[in-house]
Amino acid sequence: MAEEIRNAEMGSATATATAAKKGSLWPSVLRWIPTSTDHIIAAEKRLLSLVKTPYVQEKVDIGSGPPGSKIRWFRSKSNESRFINTVTFDAKDDSPTLVMVHGYGNSQGFFFRNFDALAKRFRVIAVDQLGWGGSSRPDFTCKSTEETEAWFIDSFEEWRKAKNLSNFILLGHSFGGYVAAKYALKHPEHIQHLILVGPAGFSSESDAKSEALIRFRATWKGAILNHLWESNFTPMKIIRGLGPWGPNLVRRYTSARFDYAYHTLVAKASGELCLKHIFSFGAFARMPLLHSASEWKVPTTFIYGYQDWMNYEGAQEARKHMTSPL
Repeated sequence: MAEEIRNAEMGSATATATAAKKGSLWPSVLRWIPTSTDHIIAAEKRLLSLVKTPYVQEKVDIGSGPPGSKIRWFRSKSNESRFINTVTFDAKDDSPTLVMVHGYGNSQGFFFRNFDALAKRFRVIAVDQLGWGGSSRPDFTCKSTEETEAWFIDSFEEWRKAKNLSNFILLGHSFGGYVAAKYALKHPEHIQHLILVGPAGFSSESDAKSEALIRFRATWKGAILNHLWESNFTPMKIIRGLGPWGPNLVRRYTSARFDYAYHTLVAKASGELCLKHIFSFGAFARMPLLHSASEWKVPTTFIYGYQDWMNYEGAQEARKHMTSPL
């Protein structure tokens, strides 16, 4: 696999050099941040070339918003349609549909090692959430937790309508688990089963604030980090600030996947700006899933790693109040 990844990277360099000879990359050379949606999709294709199962990539038009919506991502002076970048893997006609939703700062390509195994049993569909990866990146103007949740939930619902899906298995990882769970709470009629992999957002600050966090907040370092959090300062802003030196930093920390990771991280800030509205400093949910446990209607499977950095105790407590099958 390592050799395959190196070969894919060599293909990336060759493609870049070829494009440069044609002059098509000249505008990006002049840009401080050398990326674009085309760069993201091209890097995605190189990464997915490591997957043996054939797939189809498409930009699913979700329109400019459902009639009467007050959600800010639907507001556009040009009434511009938005799209969700989607990949669908070949499967047998009778295979159940599995829709995969990535976590914060990620995109669907980060599931690339899972696709082949899952495609043997499911019709796998993976999406880039609105504002991330190769999907549209509208200006993020949400001002509240409710608006921010609707940004993701309603855009996903418009995508589901466009794909004409129902009775599917929904899998969400980390922040994607939070979005998937919130979607299932609002639209349970479409979900056959919910799979939450290391989901974020079950506990609130008041439910699980640790003494260590309280002490840290009282320090000058904690005060600075809390201020940066509330100011919507994200890790992606650091990489963007490095401009043409950003790729070297990302390469250092993500190794083989750096090309794809770099372009998805430094593209226009959009969905990433949800962070301070969804979570308080310390990654505690402002509207925790634990508080909605009694409203759960969808059969749910929880998966946590042995050393998962997401706290499982909130989900464990939520299970006690759920009446749906687990």
